[in-house]
Amino acid sequence: MERLSVVIITYNEERNLARCLESVLPVADEIVVLDSFSTDHTVEIAESYGAVVYQQKFLGYIAQKNKALSLATSNYVLSLDADEELSKTLQQSILKVKKGGYAFKAYKMNRCANFCGKFIRHGAWYPEPKVRLFDRRVLNWGGLDPHDRVIVPATTAVCPLKGDLLHYICSTVGELKRRNDNFSTIAARSLYRAGRRTNWLKILASPAWFFINDLFIRKGILNGYRGWQIAVNQARYHFLKYLKLYRLQKKPDFTVIKTNQPAEKKPVSHISS
Repeated sequence: MERLSVVIITYNEERNLARCLESVLPVADEIVVLDSFSTDHTVEIAESYGAVVYQQKFLGYIAQKNKALSLATSNYVLSLDADEELSKTLQQSILKVKKGGYAFKAYKMNRCANFCGKFIRHGAWYPEPKVRLFDRRVLNWGGLDPHDRVIVPATTAVCPLKGDLLHYICSTVGELKRRNDNFSTIAARSLYRAGRRTNWLKILASPAWFFINDLFIRKGILNGYRGWQIAVNQARYHFLKYLKLYRLQKKPDFTVIKTNQPAEKKPVSHISS
């Protein structure tokens, strides 16, 4: 059976990491953690699960995740965030893939967010297909920070897996707001560096469209009050992202927009490394 390396980037993830590592033990032949000099017990937790821990300054989500890939010793990797967890069904799907000898170069799974203690089954947050199991010789991370994604060549087939990747995104609404404040800054800077520009029409239309699409077209309203909170806060995120991009257009000085930490990932979960 071909080996599988699980790779995770971390920064102050003591709240989430044990849950993540516990879930990958049945499938992992190696666990690699790339940490960004955490100041809590993240490193100790990782080592207690047998992980090989490396540390380096946070380079950005994409660069950090690609560095983590390079530290793995297996060809196939399962790349996770510290605030994610394999469901039992997904564990079995991955074990089946391993026993079958990896018939594909890339495998995708649906991600299901846990927001304020409730799993979200409708709207823009579900299903959220993610390629996370792949051959690192063929695929790597790309996109624009903080919204990284695995880049799949047009000629590469992607096999869907049964079972959800559980994502413990935020435990409070305040946490989601702080996350969005931070992510909107990172996203605006990334868009600006990539040559993207905006205007007042997009600043106003983008959040309005997200709200309508998430709550009504994608039926986020079926999530109840939590669905409403998600739609409102994510619409606010889109507004802030394009407003900050507009401010950079007018004054291309990155000190104009502030960020809380070097690069906080999923609210408190910083896939730093």
